[in-house]
Amino acid sequence: MEQKTTVLFVLLFSLASFLSLLIPTTASPPVSAVFALGDSTLDSGNNNRLPFTLFKSDHRPYGRDLPNHVPTGRFSNGKLSTDFMVSKLGLKDLLPAYHDRRLTDRDLLTGVSFASGGSGLDDLTLAVSKATSLSRQLEDFDEALRRMRRTVGEKNCSEIVNNAVFVISVGTNDMVFNLYDVPVTRRKIEFSPSGYQDFLLKRLRSFIQNLYKRGARRFQVAGLPPIGCLPMQLTIGSIFNGLRRVCVGQQNKDSQAYNTNLQGLIQRLQASLPGSRLAYFDTYNPILDMFNNPSKYGFVQTHAGCCGTGMVEVGPMCGKLSLTCPDPSKFLFWDAMHPSQAAYKVFADISEKTVLPHLTA
Repeated sequence: MEQKTTVLFVLLFSLASFLSLLIPTTASPPVSAVFALGDSTLDSGNNNRLPFTLFKSDHRPYGRDLPNHVPTGRFSNGKLSTDFMVSKLGLKDLLPAYHDRRLTDRDLLTGVSFASGGSGLDDLTLAVSKATSLSRQLEDFDEALRRMRRTVGEKNCSEIVNNAVFVISVGTNDMVFNLYDVPVTRRKIEFSPSGYQDFLLKRLRSFIQNLYKRGARRFQVAGLPPIGCLPMQLTIGSIFNGLRRVCVGQQNKDSQAYNTNLQGLIQRLQASLPGSRLAYFDTYNPILDMFNNPSKYGFVQTHAGCCGTGMVEVGPMCGKLSLTCPDPSKFLFWDAMHPSQAAYKVFADISEKTVLPHLTA
């Protein structure tokens, strides 16, 4: 009896193995590349070439913790979250800027950043920042596609784009420039805060749809941070708050409302774009947790940036003559607006655990 049972088991196992060869697997292909679009949180040096923008970080002390301590145009002391992402995926060490003169056609095949510091969804934001608009970033992507097709052919290029992750981070500059830091703006007259957010999200929807038409299928879309807790906003808010550096509550509430609506938009896009996978990336709660519980992350300072006083310095104001903290890894923020490399590492770890599994399932 035991021998018959053994023979039966072997037969069933063999049959199952044979059938497994006939039934196609549903596992998604691995991530082929990472393409980043948006603002300074993803810009790895595209603004270096822009003559009229003040939003540049191609000077010291930016980049002090990068290899060879060279300022590349990243708005941080070191790596961005997308740099950690491509490294974790085994694609490359750093995600280069599309407008880096050293970029080759082969480099494009595993990803690149088209993002521009100071960019936004609103044309009026671009009028202030003189950054590269999202529509121009799309044009750059079209040009990159032509270069990729010349390198590997139409079919291989399509496969790369289909299996790439498109990381999008934008919206903070729109809120800061048009609602918060300028007393009177055209958008304040035209819109309520919620109405302005609807205006921004309609533009974001169109942007994602345009990427989808070009073959993009996997999207990681970042929400707004707690804008009221950024060091620059603490500084401006302190003028009206007895010089106390505390988070601006209304700005944080606006960020939360925007993020809720963004998550709804992502769900609707997922349903309307066949074959797509979209994931919301929460920057709000991680930053707020780091802000309120610094020791949990090894931080000692979360209310000011490492560069200069940490209260107002950003871009040209964070220059080679600025004093910097001795250990940026103890700071949540590098300058008055941008996270430190240590904080970007936290974002990348969260993405690896929560977002990438959804996009590649």
